[in-house]
Amino acid sequence: VGVTGVIFNQKNEVLLFKHTYRAREWGLPGGYLKSKEHPKEGLEREIEEETGLTVSADSRFNIRTDRDTARLDIVYVGSFIGGTFKPSAEVNAAQFFAFDQLPDIRRDQLVLIEKILQTRRQKN
Repeated sequence: VGVTGVIFNQKNEVLLFKHTYRAREWGLPGGYLKSKEHPKEGLEREIEEETGLTVSADSRFNIRTDRDTARLDIVYVGSFIGGTFKPSAEVNAAQFFAFDQLPDIRRDQLVLIEKILQTRRQKN
């Protein structure tokens, strides 16, 4: 079971990580849960461990399956709290992007971000 975060800053930009191990380097932050770990805590831990950044996983957006792997993924929308980026073995860059400025990311992640942004606009 994994967790993925769509984390926004105050400018409504989304946080992406440049991963060292993915075919498309840029993508949403996330990882796998530890035994008995709550998904919100798991996402916050993964992001802090991989980058030194502090976020809040505010609300669950959906649960999805990855068509390429046997991964069940819980998606959270969250907020950036703070911290200074520190590269790790898994992530060598982190940056916030406006939706119209996103780098090349997986199509499923692009669609997910777009759906979340539409939901946020409808609430405001």
